[in-house]
Amino acid sequence: MIKKYVLAFAALLCSLFAFSQQAGAGWKGYFSYTEIKDLAQSTNKFYAASENALFSKDLSSNVVKTINTIDGLSAQVISAVFHSPASNRILVGYENGLINIVNPDGSIVKVVDIVNKQLPPNIKRVNHFTEYDGIIYISCDFGICQYNPANLQFGDTYYIGTDPSEIVVKQSAVFNGFIYAATADFGIKRADIANPNLIDASQWTTVASGSWAAVETFGDELVAVTTAGQMNRFNGGGFVGFGSLPAQPKDIRATAEYLIAVTDARVAIYNPSLGVTTQIFNYNIPDIFAAFTCATVIGQNVYIGTLAHGVLVAPLANPTTFENITPDGPTKNNVFSLNTQTPDLWVTYGDYTYFYDPNPLLYLGISKFNADGWTNKPYSEVHPAGKDANDLVRITFNPNNTSQFFVSSYHSGLLKFENEELVTLYDNTNSELQSLTLPGSPSYTSIRVEQSVFDSQGNLWTTVAKVPDGLKVLRANGNWESIDMTPIITGFFEDSFGRMVIDKNNTKWMVTYANGVVAYNENAPEPYKKITSGSEAGNLPISDARAIAIDKRNQLWIGTRKGLRVLPSIDRFNNENQMTANPIIIPDGDDFAELLYEQAVNDICVDGANNKWIGTVDSGVFMVSPDGQEELHHFTIANSPLPSNAINDIEIDGKTGEVFIATDKGLVSFKGVNTDPKDNLSNVYVYPNPVRPGFSGTVKIANLIDKANVKIADIAGNLVYETISEGGTVEWDTTAFGKYRVASGVYMIFIAADDGSETKVKKVMIVR
Repeated sequence: MIKKYVLAFAALLCSLFAFSQQAGAGWKGYFSYTEIKDLAQSTNKFYAASENALFSKDLSSNVVKTINTIDGLSAQVISAVFHSPASNRILVGYENGLINIVNPDGSIVKVVDIVNKQLPPNIKRVNHFTEYDGIIYISCDFGICQYNPANLQFGDTYYIGTDPSEIVVKQSAVFNGFIYAATADFGIKRADIANPNLIDASQWTTVASGSWAAVETFGDELVAVTTAGQMNRFNGGGFVGFGSLPAQPKDIRATAEYLIAVTDARVAIYNPSLGVTTQIFNYNIPDIFAAFTCATVIGQNVYIGTLAHGVLVAPLANPTTFENITPDGPTKNNVFSLNTQTPDLWVTYGDYTYFYDPNPLLYLGISKFNADGWTNKPYSEVHPAGKDANDLVRITFNPNNTSQFFVSSYHSGLLKFENEELVTLYDNTNSELQSLTLPGSPSYTSIRVEQSVFDSQGNLWTTVAKVPDGLKVLRANGNWESIDMTPIITGFFEDSFGRMVIDKNNTKWMVTYANGVVAYNENAPEPYKKITSGSEAGNLPISDARAIAIDKRNQLWIGTRKGLRVLPSIDRFNNENQMTANPIIIPDGDDFAELLYEQAVNDICVDGANNKWIGTVDSGVFMVSPDGQEELHHFTIANSPLPSNAINDIEIDGKTGEVFIATDKGLVSFKGVNTDPKDNLSNVYVYPNPVRPGFSGTVKIANLIDKANVKIADIAGNLVYETISEGGTVEWDTTAFGKYRVASGVYMIFIAADDGSETKVKKVMIVR
């Protein structure tokens, strides 16, 4: 009997408490800091919270530092940030009620008290922090929580509504002995701050009705703002208006000298008399159209958070020049696809829905990362004049000329770049690429190009969804051709293409939404074949295939929305009328289980040692052995710095082994060691060397050829380790065949090609 379950799914139940700094070892973060959620400040530092990461700037040294999931920050969406003057700690609040405490030494504590409250999950959002007499009052979508940062303990929770008891509190403030709460629907409430029974809703009185966005203490004034933007001051008996904002308020805060009111297009700065001293409009900022989210004043500068352009700084006295202090990073955290064909890492942000619908269309550019940092090409540089080129989903480099690459648009066609400059947009006017046809809307144009791949002859193959001639080729001579796919795809308008790979036989393998995997080889006697659902039709668990990869043993790995299948050999296209893919069955005690049963697989990537990195829709990343029989890693947000369990793409740098993982909430990488094999042994090296006392890792022998025989012996000739390389790197755990740690000394490493045609000898010193 086969038990069907998700391999190692219990890893998702890991503890929600402290995240060890060691857990980030071997990981790197490549986060975007452009979407600013909130700002905070101390006497000498400025803090900005982006979607799921922080950065700070030391105002004396101008040093900018980042904090993200690699450092232990939680992988959730930030909603508020606050610096506690009393404890010198940073509090980070999240939309799900989670709180992170960043201590002065950089360690991070995860606080789950609000998350664990017996409340509906959609009302746990942290909206605001305010501190009074050593206690922090946390405004949430259900009420107000007390928190003591000195001992990291929660106090009382105030449910201040009478019917219902849980009401949305947007902001709180303490003024003249009273705590005031601005609520979204039940007016402004207040209570005596010294009252020991504030958990009793009857102790709170309503001093103003209506819907309120903020309440803030500013010197001798108490200021409150309605959700419609009406500015009010408290006169002792109630709130009276003194002005209005041009739009809904995004942020209201006070410093010692200024009150700052932010709408999406204006920052207004008020003096202690509540007169406007400075206004900054988004049209004042050259070259960009910024939507403001928050702002504050520190010293002689105003710091403005934006929705997509990070943090801008301008002099308060004359805010006509703006400096962007946002850390280097990609344009967005929601990275759709990656490309590691060249030494640079390339990123795209276009996407489509579960049903392959590109709407709403994304007008975003592309990004490149290398040793010099990030280069973000904006949308204005990736579409020709007079035409749109939106929803850019994948990049493909010409392997014979890497200065040339193509970018697929899932709405507009195919873009050709030379030396990183746009040359041509191929669409229905200048190529074989066709638009789908909508009945009743003949003028509608949507050219849905997904994957493009070069074959061994230098021809570029690409797919176009929802047209009968769905496979296209741009020949090396510049001519376009179309291939009719209706012989193999039933219902082409209801179907869509996903990933494509081309094998050593020049067979094109394409995943589809409704027909499983379709394959085409123009030189075969039977050019069309298909692997789809059903035991007699290919044995996929579902006809919706999403991921495909050819491994180093010429096996075809197929990821579907309901599990994983493997075709034993790509050569079966030539030998079998109906190819059949198989599940991977693994031992489970006295029973058996199917690997990744019913898991929705988004991507499969093969490393230099033929291990498989499998990205899922909602369960993180699995790394399995070449045959799938052993789970080597299972990374999730609970046990790793992954910012999300929703994996969009995985790519591996074959030269370094670095594994890049794109999620819907950020890009990270894991320092793998499984590099691609080399052509010869001339550049083999060993690291670390020497191995010093206290080292707990493994010794790597790198730049190997594939299937090299590696033997390690002590100086007396006693063999302590032997293996055959898969890929370009092998690891030795410095033990004698796993039995005991070897002693200090010099160890000889003998390397030979599998046919004996080439050999190499290296040394490594072990110091215990």
